[in-house]
Amino acid sequence: MTAIAEDDRPSSLWRDAWKRLRRNRLAVIGLFIIAILVIVAAFGPWMSPYDFLSQNLDARNQPPSGLHWLGTDDLGRDVLSRLIYGARTAFLVAVGVTVAAVLIGVVLGAIAGFYGGAFDRFVMWFTDMTMSVPQLLLVVVINASLKQPISLWMEARYMETLNPIWRNSAIIDFVLVFGSMALITWPPYARLVRAQVLSVRGRPYVTAARALGLTNRIILMRYVLPNAMGPLIVAVSAGLGTAMVLESAFSFLGVGVTPPTPSWGNMISDGLRVWTNYPHLLLAPAAVLAVVTVAFNFLGDGLNDALNPKGQK
Repeated sequence: MTAIAEDDRPSSLWRDAWKRLRRNRLAVIGLFIIAILVIVAAFGPWMSPYDFLSQNLDARNQPPSGLHWLGTDDLGRDVLSRLIYGARTAFLVAVGVTVAAVLIGVVLGAIAGFYGGAFDRFVMWFTDMTMSVPQLLLVVVINASLKQPISLWMEARYMETLNPIWRNSAIIDFVLVFGSMALITWPPYARLVRAQVLSVRGRPYVTAARALGLTNRIILMRYVLPNAMGPLIVAVSAGLGTAMVLESAFSFLGVGVTPPTPSWGNMISDGLRVWTNYPHLLLAPAAVLAVVTVAFNFLGDGLNDALNPKGQK
């Protein structure tokens, strides 16, 4: 028997969306760049030419050359190696923050939209209140109020166990960054999921499921949420890029990931101070951040066109 041609396979939402996505060149370019980011984040320590913490004071602030493709910084550290390791920081923050924000938003938005009533009004009030608070102010308050207590708690754990992992300041930075950024990025997901659930819960197949005696939990998980996932997937793809930009902005202002852990934000902050004399220290991280952010936007726009039935010709 001959293999069934791809065009002869039964049509489905996801297969048709994948076909439309592949025809979008900008979305494919964005997906390719994101795939490179994932590979670099996963295998960065084995791909970088130097240790990202290795210092050579005799080779400070060198321009790009054969030995250092993107030059060195004011401590003689290889900029390319720090960019590669910074990709891991950016990817971990983007995925961790987005996953946490989506989980919070989906749970609150789905329950509020499906059941309505007082809980719905409370969730929408809390969502509006959270969105009204300036993001930077909330992150600064969280970091200023929690960083010292967490540091003291980790120091106490170190004195008890003598395990050096408890003195790793990067753990505190990531915990605070994940927590604070998740608290400021979940409201749009909650509003989006609630709107989708409100539009789906009155569909005939949901009414039929109620008539068959299925519980609300089964109806919500099996019939309502799966049919509300299309716009959420688009929002998540854009949210990953937004999370990277936010992390870089907070690290740039000194309330995100702090040195010596490389972050594109703190690399931009360091390069901005000396960019007139050593422009490569600013251009390299800024260009990488811009390219990755545009790639996520390209992919988000492509997913929006692919998953929107009205876009079918």
